[in-house]
Amino acid sequence: MTLPLLPDLDPASPAGSAPSQDGRGELIFYERPDAAGPKLSCFSITPTDDPDGLEAVLGQALGVLGVVRKERLLYLVGQTRVHLDSVEGLGDFLELEVVLTEEQTVEDGERVAQQLMKELGIEEQDLISGAYLDLLLAKGQSGS
Repeated sequence: MTLPLLPDLDPASPAGSAPSQDGRGELIFYERPDAAGPKLSCFSITPTDDPDGLEAVLGQALGVLGVVRKERLLYLVGQTRVHLDSVEGLGDFLELEVVLTEEQTVEDGERVAQQLMKELGIEEQDLISGAYLDLLLAKGQSGS
């Protein structure tokens, strides 16, 4: 599946909005540690029929740190979502997102991720921490 170039609004809180081509969008809240390597990521998704209005209200209420523009290819490998991202101003990245079953522990998910990393030839030193916006800001770019 190829997703179009979508801007991620990064308000001054750990949330983002992603409008789609049909005019609908989603507000996604992420809660995860800022560390390299496998980690538990909790999130909530709220759909909206007015992504532009939601973006404007969030921007007014929280402020905007920047905008991340990326193109994402999404693949499913077993229970893992493999994101291949091309990020404007940064380059190409790969993210593994293991979707845990009710019975699985965080450690089970880490083992799944480690095995797939091994199969893909990804080494520990290849891992980075932080969000794309953090990387853009460190380069002196806001993404806006």
